[in-house]
Amino acid sequence: MECILLGSGGMMPMPKRLLTSVAVRHKGRVILFDAGEGTQLGWKKAGLGYRALQIIAVSHLHADHCLGIPGLMMLRAQMDDPDPLTIVGPPGIGEFVSTVQRLLDFHMNYPVNFVEWSEAGGPVALEDRDWKLLWHPLKHTRFCLGFRLEEKDRPGKFNEKIAREMGVPQGPLWGKLQKGESVALEDGRTVSPRQVLGPSRRGRHIAYVVDTVPAKNVYELCRHADLAFMEGMFLRREEDHARERGHMTVWDAARIARRARVREAVLVHVSPRYEDDDLVRFEEEAASQFDRVRMGRDQEVYPVAFPADA
Repeated sequence: MECILLGSGGMMPMPKRLLTSVAVRHKGRVILFDAGEGTQLGWKKAGLGYRALQIIAVSHLHADHCLGIPGLMMLRAQMDDPDPLTIVGPPGIGEFVSTVQRLLDFHMNYPVNFVEWSEAGGPVALEDRDWKLLWHPLKHTRFCLGFRLEEKDRPGKFNEKIAREMGVPQGPLWGKLQKGESVALEDGRTVSPRQVLGPSRRGRHIAYVVDTVPAKNVYELCRHADLAFMEGMFLRREEDHARERGHMTVWDAARIARRARVREAVLVHVSPRYEDDDLVRFEEEAASQFDRVRMGRDQEVYPVAFPADA
């Protein structure tokens, strides 16, 4: 699992800083968090293939988070027989995308499925055999969602010594047991995974939280995350301005990351008023609250390791 930061800016794409968007690559598939204007540029620079894109998770219906979706859809439609695309987001995301597609009348050769948040729907937006995607409302100037991608727990560590003592020959049967399957031995005995595997091991967890003031759900989404992409839009001296516009400062984000026991935090959605040279000041301010935080920069790649105890 790895995360590619396609852009790290907020409000408007800049020549050297595209709008915030994170691509998570996992087992050959890509889950994309937000797609503002110009996301195609970041996608191309990262060398990602459009066939791998299967899910787009949209935080909210502000232009800098959703205007890039039609362009990605059009490029994806240039392939032969692409897989279905799922778009997850706030109420209205389906109407927005469908209306743009109808008015522009661009070619579509694959189905698009929409999953919109509802208060009665619960915290899980999507789930498959490998992971589940959670969502919680944040506090912004309009309805906004934060996301958390949780990889499913893996089987426990395989105990070779016990397997040999039980007469399981090394080879394919070991592999089946490690996958959680029971196996039959030549003498008629059946060996189950629980007899040779230790406790299950937690998968990797990623948080994506932008466009919000500090709120309870920010902590909920980030708690014990292995990697958290968090908004750090302003320096602390701009706190009043940040609150008026429904944003966090870099100091807010780093403080929350520390309290939520995040393993590593990457701060994104930087205001266009700041130049790249200003990011050193951001990092200094963030470091005053948390020592495992850094400012995100376009095209950085973040491999996500398994937790140390897993």
